Amino acid sequence: MRSWAVSLVLCLILFQAGAVWAQGNPGDDRIYDQVRLKLTNHPDVKGGAIEVTVKEGVVTLAGKVRTEKARQKAEGLAGKVKGVKKVINHLQVSPT
Repeated sequence: MRSWAVSLVLCLILFQAGAVWAQGNPGDDRIYDQVRLKLTNHPDVKGGAIEVTVKEGVVTLAGKVRTEKARQKAEGLAGKVKGVKKVINHLQVSPT
């Protein structure tokens, strides 16, 4: 009886781990949301066409911003989000 209960608990743990794995990394989703929020709400960066991707805590920024100040600010804002390990900045400055 005891081994049956242990087997059931192990199956439930494996099932839960599989569900989390299938959804991707929930930490990356939270980081993505926080980075997008910070970029959207900051006056120096707002209005830029910025694509954000997150994989295992590494944030990649791509797209165009209007000024070098906005480019640097976007990188700094992304880097301040809890859980971010690194920011890869592929933003290009395009005043138009």
